[in-house]
Amino acid sequence: MTTRGLLLLDVDGPLNPYAANPHRRPEGYRTFRHTRRGTWHTGRDARRYKGLRVWLNPDHGGLLRALADDTGLELVWATTWMHLANTLVAPAIGLPELPVIEFPETDFDRDDGWLPDGNWKWRAVAAFAGGRPLAWLDDEHDQGHHEVRAWFDREREGVPTNLCHVDPRRGLRTEHLDDIRSWAATIR
Repeated sequence: MTTRGLLLLDVDGPLNPYAANPHRRPEGYRTFRHTRRGTWHTGRDARRYKGLRVWLNPDHGGLLRALADDTGLELVWATTWMHLANTLVAPAIGLPELPVIEFPETDFDRDDGWLPDGNWKWRAVAAFAGGRPLAWLDDEHDQGHHEVRAWFDREREGVPTNLCHVDPRRGLRTEHLDDIRSWAATIR
């Protein structure tokens, strides 16, 4: 029996190009707002409310579903949005509900809620994936955290792994999808 590989999705960076020019929404994207009260707004309402601005491209859901179908990889959320990705992001881009990797290392006394050592995402992904092949779309693979990244690489030694870096100024591009398709063809 062949183990099905994983296609891990981060929201901020790959799907939400948060670092793009803040005064010009990227072409093909729609603006959403997530308020501190937990409400989610789009269209004209996105301008009326204060909160986290999120740009999402509704075409990405279909592209990611096609990629998963073509490669046999299972789509999984690997994002600090955790279950909100299913509640808010998935419907906005046309994805079904997906499995979610839990990131338990939080400190809600901090404004952003996440522990500053950078270990939380790498360790949770390694535990979730186990020995399954994985492709991971994220914008933070190359940001510091050298010790935990080295640990992750040792844990994954011999297991097909594609860390697909996405520039948070540009978001998900065709070349990322092509890269994952090519990589997946080598693990079948």
